[in-house]
Amino acid sequence: MNTMSSQGSPIPTEVWDHQEMRDALARREISSVYRLLRRHGVSQRQIAALTGQSQSEVSEILKGRQVMAYDVLTRIAIGLGVPRGYMGLAYDETTAVRVAAAADSPHPEEEESVKRRKFLAHAAAVTVGAAVFGADSGSWVSHPTQTPAPGRIGMTDVRQVEAATRALRALDYQYGGGSCRDAVVAQLSWGQQMLGASSTDIVRQRLFVALADLHNLAGWTSFDTGLMDSARNHFGQALDLAKQGENEALMANILYRMGRVYLHQNAPDDALKVFQLGQLAAQNSGSELAVGILCANEAWAYAKMGSDEQALKLLGCARDEFSRADVVEAPAWARFFNEIDLSSMIGTVHTELAQSVDAKYARTAIPYLSKAINSFGDDMARSRSFNLTSMSINHLIQGDVDHGAKVGGQAVDLSEGLKSVRTKQRMEPLRQEAEKRRNNPEARELAERVARFTGADSAA
Repeated sequence: MNTMSSQGSPIPTEVWDHQEMRDALARREISSVYRLLRRHGVSQRQIAALTGQSQSEVSEILKGRQVMAYDVLTRIAIGLGVPRGYMGLAYDETTAVRVAAAADSPHPEEEESVKRRKFLAHAAAVTVGAAVFGADSGSWVSHPTQTPAPGRIGMTDVRQVEAATRALRALDYQYGGGSCRDAVVAQLSWGQQMLGASSTDIVRQRLFVALADLHNLAGWTSFDTGLMDSARNHFGQALDLAKQGENEALMANILYRMGRVYLHQNAPDDALKVFQLGQLAAQNSGSELAVGILCANEAWAYAKMGSDEQALKLLGCARDEFSRADVVEAPAWARFFNEIDLSSMIGTVHTELAQSVDAKYARTAIPYLSKAINSFGDDMARSRSFNLTSMSINHLIQGDVDHGAKVGGQAVDLSEGLKSVRTKQRMEPLRQEAEKRRNNPEARELAERVARFTGADSAA
């Protein structure tokens, strides 16, 4: 167990691993933490000295005063020697390296449905201010340790974080999350040091938003590389920081991305719940683009559930919201959703309906996907790969097997150059459609090639 206790601290490191203490830390109930420390013989004066608080502040907390401010929680964690991940706080370099290299799940014994429920509880608490889906929302975070903070920061420092996030996001779009995830996590280890620095209120609020978006990107790249627990951890921290930065449009974007994780896991019910929480934030933000993104993804969830009426209705809402949106002035995290991406989403939803409801939807999917494929440049290679995969599926469904196999081959060609687990996993429906048509040699060759590329089993 790697705890970072303060040198000479009166608190034994094993205290932090007692279950009652772990539960209090996960809920950030500092009053309970202090009371438990008192049971271990740590005096109010010692707690005050370690945390930099006055004895009167410690006394008030012991009486039940809540501690909500992120920087105060961070200072308490550092002072007491708490492994900061136990409280869902910031990364340092040691943790960044460990998370980048480690296996996905910090709690492998938990069912994925349980983890989804915990994240949903956390998201609901952050978004609407109450734990409406239950109180147990802290145990999906990883276990980072402490990092020293610089003295004072200004707006230039925050702009450096924003610039790094833009550059790393561009790498993700073009080459996949595997090309940049380690760099994103390392950037977090530097950026989050600034939470302990002094600054003006304006700088601090913008820092919260900048770090929230960096965690947002860390979650997305983790998702793209198949690290689902890491993705959930980063998205959870992103939500907290976006809330502190009072940026509901970013909160909506974080929830859209977490919902996409659940769509990918074929859990459309849970995805829809997360998207609907995102809609609350999107509508509160007044951003038509944020609302449109959530509508399009809700449509995808309904399509996976086989509800074509609801899916088509929500696609209509997405179109309407997009027509009023100002994409040029959109924040970096939402700027991807332009006319090309809207076409891609319409084609994707109709592809899902063609598979789950009626083959007739393939006819609508094809022209929208074709528009997106022809419009995506090299900087959006992963999105183009997804659309080629969907296009191939639709041609196979329509009976145009030779052309479908040709387009499927193009999808594999493009995906082979990407560092993205997700592109491989998104090809499983294509493999299945090709397998159904094994009597056609082109389809059989495609099924076998996709199986080799993805590591799936192909029929003999």
